[in-house]
Amino acid sequence: MALRYLVIEGNIGAGKTTLSRMLAEKFNAKLVLEQFADNPFLPKFYKNQERYSFPLELSFLAERYKQLNQELRSGSLFQPLIIADYFFMKSLIFARNTLAEDEYHLYRQIFEIIYQSIPKPDLYVYLHLPVDKLIGNIKQRGRDYEQTISASYLDNIQRGYFDFFKQHPEYAFLVLDTSNLDFVANPSDFNKIAEAIFNQHYKKGINRLSF
Repeated sequence: MALRYLVIEGNIGAGKTTLSRMLAEKFNAKLVLEQFADNPFLPKFYKNQERYSFPLELSFLAERYKQLNQELRSGSLFQPLIIADYFFMKSLIFARNTLAEDEYHLYRQIFEIIYQSIPKPDLYVYLHLPVDKLIGNIKQRGRDYEQTISASYLDNIQRGYFDFFKQHPEYAFLVLDTSNLDFVANPSDFNKIAEAIFNQHYKKGINRLSF
């Protein structure tokens, strides 16, 4: 089956946005990137998670819903493929790791109401890197508000993603271990990833591939 809606996901610093841009250019796809740079709660959250986690997660939820609802329903005849660097379920994964229990239950009720109306991807690709490499990438790209992200936080987010995969066997997940690849600097590495995504058929559930 030809892909119409492809999601490229990963932990913080995994390279999902970079890969999404590169794939969209190669395949002339419509590119949907998460809008987070202007979120006023994000820098505050990294300085004081307890205080700002709930407004941050609610603001992300609203923005993601608004963006995906608009972008995924306004297709183009000239760009039949849509590539996004996040999936709506990301909201729940991050909220589970940042919110207090009572806040999370309230948040999840709101999430479930609107989740049903969001289109689901044909293939969900997860870029997997060990936490130490994620931290190295985060430091290298130099966003000030990210420099305090801890290894334990990244590990919790990673576990959250894999819990999501196990709980949703109705999706086709492709977990790509990119530890030994540099798809930005090495065109052959990029081509390996592109071929793995577009030239193979994956069954529903978790599919794993290492290079």
